[in-house]
Amino acid sequence: METTTDQQIFGITNLRAKLGQKAKLEPKFRFYTLYHHICKIDVLWLAWHNVKRNGGSAGIDGMTIQAIEKKGVEEFLKEIQAELKSKTYHAKPVKRVFIPKSDGKLRPLGLPTIKDRVVQAAVVLIIEPIFEEDFLECSYGFRPGKSAHEAINAIKQSIAKGQLQVYDADLKAYFDTIPHDNLMKALEMRIADRQILKLIHKWLKAPIWEPGKAMKANDRGTPQGGVISPLLANLYMHWFDKCFHGSQGPGTTAKATLVRYADDFVIMARYMTKGITTWVENKLETKFGLTINREKTKIVNLNDPKARLKFLGFELRRVSLRQRQHVSFCLITPSEKSMKKAMEKISEITHSTNGFKPTCRIVKELNQFLTGWGNYFKLGHPGQAFNKLNSHVQKRMYKFLQRRSQKGFKKPKREQTWYCYLKELGIRQLTKRAFQVNA
Repeated sequence: METTTDQQIFGITNLRAKLGQKAKLEPKFRFYTLYHHICKIDVLWLAWHNVKRNGGSAGIDGMTIQAIEKKGVEEFLKEIQAELKSKTYHAKPVKRVFIPKSDGKLRPLGLPTIKDRVVQAAVVLIIEPIFEEDFLECSYGFRPGKSAHEAINAIKQSIAKGQLQVYDADLKAYFDTIPHDNLMKALEMRIADRQILKLIHKWLKAPIWEPGKAMKANDRGTPQGGVISPLLANLYMHWFDKCFHGSQGPGTTAKATLVRYADDFVIMARYMTKGITTWVENKLETKFGLTINREKTKIVNLNDPKARLKFLGFELRRVSLRQRQHVSFCLITPSEKSMKKAMEKISEITHSTNGFKPTCRIVKELNQFLTGWGNYFKLGHPGQAFNKLNSHVQKRMYKFLQRRSQKGFKKPKREQTWYCYLKELGIRQLTKRAFQVNA
């Protein structure tokens, strides 16, 4: 067997649907026979395909996806299956790497081995539909059928309802600080299968390995880079969502609205009282053992024409119509930071160090980036941002083509505009029509 067949995928999909249906019909039911599903070869094959699709570097053992394919995927998965059935599977230490953040700092990532990622993906396939039935509508991040666009639209709807005061929260190193004991209790609310719980506990406790440093024990957090980490992070914050909408929470007492995307969230209300902010801070730091970054957490008053709410790369502000000052709407655009990063990426692709690449390859890389960026930022009113990026692409491509020609690149003749020439090269233009933008 080299791939997962449609029939096998249908079987797994059907299993997930049954688990979800059971969880929906019995909100307090604890699932106690799940481990045998993880051991099924069909589940492991689909888990492998999910891991391969997401890519990623090798873990501490140095094994890459390509190396495993060369050795033989079927043999690799049968070895995992045998270890799971005999209960001899052990999680390897997590490899720590650092990636640059937009503010110049470094974000730590924890990379499990490919083998550990496959087992994690198999566990996610089985337990995700159970917790999905519990998660609330205010949660949008890392969930099937949910997106950043839905989160932004939820904020837009709250603004339309007059909830113009926003508590824009920032949690300090959320993924790295989740208390293990509390997280395991959250898992046990739905999972009674001890073998599943043992697997997850092994991943949480896996030591951290960083080149040039001694192995470090891990007593908090779930490493970013782990396949199961987004689900676990959502599960832990789900209980904050529940508290927020409980009888004593601001969702009930102050009619406030919570919009959460993983660990990024905003709370919107007509009046952001001290009671709301105090409740949120006390609940997160006392009950949940997390830390609020007060330097980045702020209250944004969208009644102020100069106020801007930045969320998930977008910038939202309330704008009044010139002809009718009492009528306003929510203007949604890419944020300045998002624009800066996009222009830097375009400059990187067309940099002189890439002069050895054929023009067609540069065009392909540009188009891949522009398509992804345009699809994400098509929401709202991106016209001005699209035009700015198109202009930047034209300037960078002109310089790139000039460098490639010993005689110097000449602009197209008057009868052929520069825009048409770029179109002939196949470079994608960011336009509202092309991305079917909804204003």
